[in-house]
Amino acid sequence: MLDLVNTFISWRMKKRFHQIELFLRHPHEVQQELLLAQLHKARDTKWGRHYHFSEIKRYEEFARRVPLHTYEDLEKEIEELRQGAENRMWPGKIKWFAKSSGTTNSRSKFIPVTQEAIEGNHFKAGKDLLSIYCHNFPETKIFSGTNLRLGGSTFGDAEHGSFYGDVSAILIEHLPFWVEMRSTPNSRISLMSEWEEKLEAMAHTSMKEDVTSLAGVPSWMLVLINRVLELSGKDNLHEVWPNLELYMHGGVNFTPYRPQYEALMDKPLNYLDTYNASEGFFALQDQPGVNELLLMLDYGIFYEFIPMEHFNGTHSPTVPLWEVERGKNYALVISSNAGLWRYLIGDTIRFTSLKPYRIQITGRTKHFINTFGEELIVENAETALSRTCQAHQLRIKDYTVAPVYMEGRQRGAHEWLIEFEEDPRDQSAFAQDLDRELQKVNSDYEAKRYKNMALSPLKLNLAQPGLFYQWLKAKGKLGGQHKVPRLSNDRRYMDEMLKMNL
Repeated sequence: MLDLVNTFISWRMKKRFHQIELFLRHPHEVQQELLLAQLHKARDTKWGRHYHFSEIKRYEEFARRVPLHTYEDLEKEIEELRQGAENRMWPGKIKWFAKSSGTTNSRSKFIPVTQEAIEGNHFKAGKDLLSIYCHNFPETKIFSGTNLRLGGSTFGDAEHGSFYGDVSAILIEHLPFWVEMRSTPNSRISLMSEWEEKLEAMAHTSMKEDVTSLAGVPSWMLVLINRVLELSGKDNLHEVWPNLELYMHGGVNFTPYRPQYEALMDKPLNYLDTYNASEGFFALQDQPGVNELLLMLDYGIFYEFIPMEHFNGTHSPTVPLWEVERGKNYALVISSNAGLWRYLIGDTIRFTSLKPYRIQITGRTKHFINTFGEELIVENAETALSRTCQAHQLRIKDYTVAPVYMEGRQRGAHEWLIEFEEDPRDQSAFAQDLDRELQKVNSDYEAKRYKNMALSPLKLNLAQPGLFYQWLKAKGKLGGQHKVPRLSNDRRYMDEMLKMNL
């Protein structure tokens, strides 16, 4: 019976793959039609009337009439939506809001999540992810078992009739029954609000299931599967789940985590990377083993891009999809079926291909280090760290980087705090090699390091076991999509962590 279920679902998923080919053949037309359709739908909203959506017929007119926005620009409007206001940025009343802090900022964001976004963006992406997987692996058996999903929690505002929580939890709340039947644990456990209690319940429940696929943020999924191994007494995850074949991940760069996952398996696992956020689902990996993501163009999101060399917040120039260049670094701007119009989500990407449009995530507009003109982005840091770990045969759990400011005649530097699975035998050698790799991937950093003229060699601190977990716990940021900030242009996070690293 299970084989019949697997065969039927796989067949349905493969049929959807042919529909994806439409935007692959006609990307510009699909994006332009999507923009006009959404402007038409929102024409009678407060924003639609203010910016005369009904009169806009071309992208250039849209970009001229509607200004760029950040969350701070929309905060008052969104708060009124949470209190019951209707027909503001999108037709009708919005009941669900994805609570997001980006990384660990104390000030939370509440991103509107409309029914159109749930069905036409997030759920559509989930189907496409599986459709592409079935296309690439036609002999898959993932539908014979269950999917272990790891998400956050939701909370209600009884006074105003609205709800908020991690976007993954909002999706679990709306899953159709047939998906819920193929998922573990059940929604009651999945949506528990106390992270450590939920982790225990998830581990005890899922280890009894025939888990064939995993879905969740790599850092938190590692915590869960290590607990499963601890409880089961097994040496690797395939001894617990012999039919496990796929891990769908997103939220953070997977490269630093991959060696840890491979060490926990008895046979190769297939990995599918995704680019999803509270604001929407944007891209997914459509080619096995390739480190780039296909930008999905029919998910109710119209894309614009700011060349990073001209980035100036909401005063930045933008280009549409049909004007982007391969290899350039862009800040991402979206107009979505959640009512976000020309919204800067804070991420930066680079196009690796224009036929079709494939991207790599390069970092955040606010998460970089440029204290000394070195312009170090997350992509640089993770490439250098991955190479150095490979050379030293080490695996990391987490890390963060901050500047060391110049004082008097003392030069500046970068300070790293890394939690290893096993600490380096030679900490100094690891630090020197990491510094050299950073110079290889970032010419500005190399220039500042030349003869120690502007920057001294990086400083490496070893984090005690569980430091980042305890830091997140102290901030009430366990589970969900919360993550440690990789690069900070100031020392606030670093100094907090060093005080705990005693």
